[in-house]
Amino acid sequence: MRSRYTHLECHECHTTFDISIPQNYCPSCEQPLLARYDYTSSIDRSVLKNREHSMWRYQEFLPILDPSNIISLGEGWTPILPLKKLSRQLGIKDIAMKEEGGNPTGSFKARGIAMAVSKAHELGINEFCIPTAGNAGSALAAYVAKQDGIAHIYMPEATPRVFQKDCEIMGARVTKVQGSIKDAGIKMSKDREGYSWWDITTLKEPFRLEGKKTMGLEIAEQYNWELPDVIIYPTGGGTGLIGIWKAFQELLEIGWISHIPTKMIAVQTKACDPVVKAFHDKSPGTEVYENPKETIANGLRVPKAFGDKLIMKTLYESNGYAVSYSDETIIKRLEDFARTEGLFLSPEGGAVIEAIYDLRDKGFIKPSDRVLALNTGSAYKYIENLL
Repeated sequence: MRSRYTHLECHECHTTFDISIPQNYCPSCEQPLLARYDYTSSIDRSVLKNREHSMWRYQEFLPILDPSNIISLGEGWTPILPLKKLSRQLGIKDIAMKEEGGNPTGSFKARGIAMAVSKAHELGINEFCIPTAGNAGSALAAYVAKQDGIAHIYMPEATPRVFQKDCEIMGARVTKVQGSIKDAGIKMSKDREGYSWWDITTLKEPFRLEGKKTMGLEIAEQYNWELPDVIIYPTGGGTGLIGIWKAFQELLEIGWISHIPTKMIAVQTKACDPVVKAFHDKSPGTEVYENPKETIANGLRVPKAFGDKLIMKTLYESNGYAVSYSDETIIKRLEDFARTEGLFLSPEGGAVIEAIYDLRDKGFIKPSDRVLALNTGSAYKYIENLL
């Protein structure tokens, strides 16, 4: 079996694009493009039986046409860990965590970047640029090194030094910029003028989303094709939140699941929470969050996501919710959780656990719910922040 990938489509105006031509985003709407697939003929789930346990096991759902173009470091198929003590403590039927920190370069960013670099490789591209809060830069440096390409990485000066060293040791060209990831993106855009660097900013190219989508495909399979009631996700650029929801919709279309009960929850930091504000204002997109404060949760300091409309659409379609917490609250929850469950989470993961308590108290999470939290990266890359 091979990919069912057929075309790219603008989520706003629904213009379609040829898959053989590299395309970042819709030139008319300046909105993200979505990879579309032909699921009119059925595929039996038994095709998965003897496949490798990585994100590449779902080849029919992915955009790589020739598997020889895959650039892989062993990403995906991360565990789902039952949080039995927390379930008992909160009186909730089933709470679990999908642990993404074991991916290559220590975070879920490996999924999206592996897919983006693999598809770029298939299209003959080998020079890339990205603005990053840390983990995406680390992943790009690693996969481009594997590809023998060139990576130009722009990061805020406040980014922990481990991420800069991580990128440099892989041979990437790193530029540090005063301000937020938005400022890093502005500087990168100026520097790339006149060059053919492939911009893989979150959702400004279509394929990082397809890599993140594999989290949703794995969740469905790991839950034996019966989806959890609530998924709680730390949301900066939002690719993972959107990708999981996209996976569920495609699984429903092909008949591998019978319904989608899942409410998607976006979690942010009080230092920068444009999604939370937009959600409570019932807005279709977010405003730019002016003057975001520094935070221990680097990945959540995104003043305006390029895919903001898709984030909001996911929350509304899933009857979800959006919440944010202070650094002080996140640190306390990290410490309490580590002593309870023996897991040292990233700050983003700590925010997600706080959301379980908060949404239980608000009555949004019911005692009968099956709840899945996502820890998106290794805590050990944030030691500098926590100290």
